[in-house]
This record gives sequence, C-alpha cells and structure tokens, in this order.
Amino acid sequence: MEKNKINLLFVDDEERFLESMGKLLAAREFNVIAVNRGEKAIETARNNPVDIALVDLKMPGINGEETLKALKKEHPWMEIVILTGHGSIDSAVECTQKGAHSYLLKPCDLEQLLEALMQAYKKRVMNKNKIEEKRMNEMLKISQSNSPREILRRLNEIDTASS
Repeated sequence: MEKNKINLLFVDDEERFLESMGKLLAAREFNVIAVNRGEKAIETARNNPVDIALVDLKMPGINGEETLKALKKEHPWMEIVILTGHGSIDSAVECTQKGAHSYLLKPCDLEQLLEALMQAYKKRVMNKNKIEEKRMNEMLKISQSNSPREILRRLNEIDTASS
C-alpha cells in the first residue's frame, strides 16, 4: 500500500461493480482493498489499516448494516459510507443512527461519491486529531483548490503529519 494514499475498504457483492469502481477509486488517491462479503470486511479491517469504508447494504451473509455496526464498534475512527441499490428512508435513518457518515443510492455519480468519501475522510481526520471544523477548513484553504483530489491529498498530509 502506498503511504500517501487513503486506505479505503470497499465492500460489495457485485464482482464487476467492485472491480470497475475499485479501479476508478484507485486512480483517485485511494488504496482500495476490495472484498465481496461483510465477514471479509470485518476480518480485513482487523488486519489492515483502513481510513474509510464504502459498504453495500444488501449482501449475502453479514449484510451492510451489520458490517457497519461491527466496523464502528471495532474501529471508532473509521468513517463509513453506505452505497446501495436497495435504499429506503427507513434504512438510511437506521444506518445513520448506527454511525454511517453518508448514505448514497446506486447508480451514483462519481463526483458525488468522491465528495461523500472526502467528507467522510475529513471527519475521520478531524475526530482522530481533535481538530475543530473551522480550523480544518482553514488548513484545507492552504491547498487553494476545490478539487476533491487535492483536498484528499491535503487531508492525508494532515493525518500523516499528526500520526
């Protein structure tokens, strides 16, 4: 894994989607660890550094909600974005109450997904390093860019510098 990239655990049982989206995200500042089951996600997070997770809701075995709950319990700093093709208001509320940072519906625009992942990573860095949002926004202004890629890079620099 490259040290200057964000470690993203990507969990989805649709193999082709997992592979294609994984490649897109890997090209955008992420070390993507792709797994196709909730059980594998929990095990992978125990054995690898993970900054944020992108989790499908409907999967065989341990579903996305249960995966979310287990990941948050074991890794309180990890932020989790739910990406599902089977969403509802009830499940969005439920997932948010269990600690999901964001809840997105498939198909999802890549820029919208990157924005959600960037915001999740920003929250993780702020919480882990006890940085208030106002201060974080000032630190990010230094990058002089609104590009999600540049902001992710800057967040990673802040996170790495304080570790």
